[in-house]
Amino acid sequence: MYRVWNFLTNYSLLLIFGAVAALIWANLDAHSYHQLVDFAIWDYAPIGHLHDGHRTLTLHYLVNDVLMAFFFAIAAKEVWEAIILKNGSLRGKKAATPLFATVGGMLGPIAVYLGMAYFIWPDTYSDVQNGWAIPTATDIAFSYLVGRMVFGAGHPAVRFLLLLAIADDAAGLIILAIFYPSSELAPEWLLLSLGAAIAVFVLANWLPRYLDRGNHARPNSTWVRQKLNFWPYLIAGCASWFGFQEAGIHPALGLLPIVPTIPHADRAFGIFSEAEQYLSDLLNQIEHLLKHPVEIILFFFGLLNAGVEFSSISEPTYLVLFGLLLGKPVGILIFGVIGAHVLRLGLPQGMRTVDLLVIGCVAAIGFTVSLFVASVAFPGGPVQDAAKMGALFSFSAAGLSVLAGKFFKVVKQEL
Repeated sequence: MYRVWNFLTNYSLLLIFGAVAALIWANLDAHSYHQLVDFAIWDYAPIGHLHDGHRTLTLHYLVNDVLMAFFFAIAAKEVWEAIILKNGSLRGKKAATPLFATVGGMLGPIAVYLGMAYFIWPDTYSDVQNGWAIPTATDIAFSYLVGRMVFGAGHPAVRFLLLLAIADDAAGLIILAIFYPSSELAPEWLLLSLGAAIAVFVLANWLPRYLDRGNHARPNSTWVRQKLNFWPYLIAGCASWFGFQEAGIHPALGLLPIVPTIPHADRAFGIFSEAEQYLSDLLNQIEHLLKHPVEIILFFFGLLNAGVEFSSISEPTYLVLFGLLLGKPVGILIFGVIGAHVLRLGLPQGMRTVDLLVIGCVAAIGFTVSLFVASVAFPGGPVQDAAKMGALFSFSAAGLSVLAGKFFKVVKQEL
């Protein structure tokens, strides 16, 4: 629990402070709040919002599109470890049922969101339909904390929940890249990102190791590590980010192609393991360097994105909220049952089928990524504000999870 709380204080509490400050500010003086959000740092800049044939770098763009790339790089690092390492949590049969449940945890919210919009508010369907991905997100840190409160640290459902949340993040990154372009697509610019990733992998990773083959002293690899350190990857990251911007894909995802090229240890202890902080490979070193800057970035992300007036609560708020609170649990339960019993992939020993429903309630905390998707799914205005309010209200899933745990008689298992 110390490690989980440490992660929350590192990456989530400042985000909450920023979000609360934004809510208060926007409801006391909306005009000055939006002046801050839309503050133009540099007009006719090489990066920024594209309008009238030129780009303008605003404070909102700087945080959401440039600095949040570091947050998504950390998320990508966890996903990459889970997939590629020999002991990765998303490899092998042990991950099969959680992966099936993840599919349900995404299709369920989409079905509820679009179904409610079409049948209950058909007049506004065309205005809100693009927000279908907002309730698919799961906030890893808060869901994991609530999961441990409900199940206890030693319950197999907690491990199941973490695998589901990591897979959910991976799917969310793919959805953002494919379905939410930031401007008109120009896919040829992705060749810049691909070229940057290949070049830095070959020159700063593969080539030194190739030259050192058979030499246990590893002089070339040591020189690159000591003299160049992370700088080649930072330069490649800038090129990849620019390629994403010009390609019309959300540039906050621009560092994703670079993450797999960075040297990594052949093991990982997991995002909430205390031992993770002692790994000294370059990828983990970079994550440690980014820790404090990302804390500040998340504060400003909350400040610049959660400023919603309470009067903006409307149909999108309920669509996002019910997509999370209803679609997540039902989807995870149905697809978890299909994976565990129909396909006979099984559940972890000590976990009941009904625990899938409780896990779904816990996973309904969308918050961070839901806020981000809302900011790209809709242009600024009442629809976006209403959808963001639904993402903020998803914290109510914590109380729902505790009640579900008591109702279904979950027996806590401590380590």
